[in-house]
Amino acid sequence: MSVEEELLKLSHQLLTCIDGGDWKSYVALCDESITCFEPEALGHLVEGLPFHQFYFQLPGSPTKPARQSTIASARVRVMGRAAVVTYVRVVQKLDGNGSPVSVAAMETRIWEQNDAIWKHVHFHRTPC
Repeated sequence: MSVEEELLKLSHQLLTCIDGGDWKSYVALCDESITCFEPEALGHLVEGLPFHQFYFQLPGSPTKPARQSTIASARVRVMGRAAVVTYVRVVQKLDGNGSPVSVAAMETRIWEQNDAIWKHVHFHRTPC
């Protein structure tokens, strides 16, 4: 498996953790000092895992309703021990009435390799 394929696989695993509410696996993929810009942060740079843990701990969230993420138009750029993975994330989920809907966001994920292990260290998410 190429490094690019490995990083796409890790990115998909990360989204599967988010969709399934699997906090333990999410933490294993992320650096504890992870930073992000995302809509929930209201334009601020957020640092650390506690901000994200809040959403995993909401009753029935994020698996209520069930959802699935697909990575589209992916690009991977490896720069030594760091890599940038960009893609459009298409999320299929159920609305409040149980009808399927799809939403999309543009995501950039930064990964850093230490001791042959890739850790997710930063991301930026913007709704389409």
